[in-house]
Amino acid sequence: MSGSEQPTVGSVTWRDLTVDDAERTRDFYSAVVGWTAEMIEMAGYSDFSMATPVSGETVAGICHARGVNQDLPAQWLIYITVEDLERSLSSCRELGGKVIVEPRELAGGRFGVIRDPAGATCALFQASGE
Repeated sequence: MSGSEQPTVGSVTWRDLTVDDAERTRDFYSAVVGWTAEMIEMAGYSDFSMATPVSGETVAGICHARGVNQDLPAQWLIYITVEDLERSLSSCRELGGKVIVEPRELAGGRFGVIRDPAGATCALFQASGE
């Protein structure tokens, strides 16, 4: 997640794309939409934060499907901020959804990935201190 302010509950806080070949995908989006990339050191490899060409605002991540990201789906994944991650995951299950990635630590908080009853996937993010 970027920025130092606490994200607003209910807002789309971040977006990631997790793929087998992050370098190729980084180069694709750099050429197609003009994003610039900054390397983010992981455990023995680098993922990328992507920024807009004019403002330099970091808007997305492009990640390798390995390490902590190996179970994430190969699709654009939005992160929606929730007040209480455990409560939201419980509600997901009760209402016919599925938790496909159990809660994990992430810079600035914790997240889990869900699939709603219609089959759409998203991440739920609880900021530290929330």
